[in-house]
Amino acid sequence: MCNDYGHKVTVDAYREAFGALKLPLRFPRGAPNLEPREDIRPTDPAPIIRAGEDGEAEFATLRWGFPSPKPKGPPVINFRSEGRRFDRGRCLVPASHFFEFTGDKYPKTKWRFTVKDQDWFCMAGLWRTAETRDGPLEAFTILTCAPGEDLKPYHDRQVVVLERRHWAAWLDPTRPAEPDFKPAPAGTFAVEKVGR
Repeated sequence: MCNDYGHKVTVDAYREAFGALKLPLRFPRGAPNLEPREDIRPTDPAPIIRAGEDGEAEFATLRWGFPSPKPKGPPVINFRSEGRRFDRGRCLVPASHFFEFTGDKYPKTKWRFTVKDQDWFCMAGLWRTAETRDGPLEAFTILTCAPGEDLKPYHDRQVVVLERRHWAAWLDPTRPAEPDFKPAPAGTFAVEKVGR
């Protein structure tokens, strides 16, 4: 289960990638000042891209983790993709890397995963507005699937990483969602040990 990832994507990198896809990207609150972040953890605010108006994509900053359906339960930061259809609330969760942890005792061994030959990538996510006792809360969660060969030694699940050619389709609410996400092919990720 992914509970830590990083974001080192610049506004120019966003504009270049979405421009190449012919998918206009809108910044409703103006171009943000994006500081590099090595670690984004549950309940932290983080960037997402969601469907906007008139076929555009929209940049937003939301909280990572849906409120728990159980009183005092942990936030829902990951969501299994198997056997589900996602007809609304789809989003992209941009990342430079994500972490997995191994070992039974604290501190666990920390491993950083990056997509080979890419500075950044997008994970498939869902966003929604939830009513909380403090008022409406916009939040997102990250979809997971069975692990590919690169992840199997480290975890029994992996985040769903979408190829750039699938970004526009995932955001388009008029197009069917991919109901059966497959693990990333072997060799997709580079992995390095970054901490004990």
